[in-house]
Amino acid sequence: MTDTEIYWDGQSGKDYVYWIHPIGTSFNDEPGNFIYTKEDEPGSWVAIYIGHTASLQNRLADPETEASAIRNGATHVHVHTTRSGEARRAAEQADLVARWDPVCNALLVQNHPDR
Repeated sequence: MTDTEIYWDGQSGKDYVYWIHPIGTSFNDEPGNFIYTKEDEPGSWVAIYIGHTASLQNRLADPETEASAIRNGATHVHVHTTRSGEARRAAEQADLVARWDPVCNALLVQNHPDR
């Protein structure tokens, strides 16, 4: 894992701490939240896709989401485990999406309304 952390603030004003990894990093089979990102200048990140999952290992291996994020410039994934349940992970995702409006969240919802 990495020792580089970043705080993402939600629309609510709450801060969430994430760890920065290059795309392609393998993760354990744990629940969590993740953000595909690109660095537009040193230390300044742009959210490309914000998600949550019951398994960071399986969801980050999803080729469609990752390919869409990469096509839109993603180079890294910011991750943290969230063991407090699906409702909390979903609420965090919604809070961050409301604040950052990532391009791929809108694209994937248009193409897959069930996501």
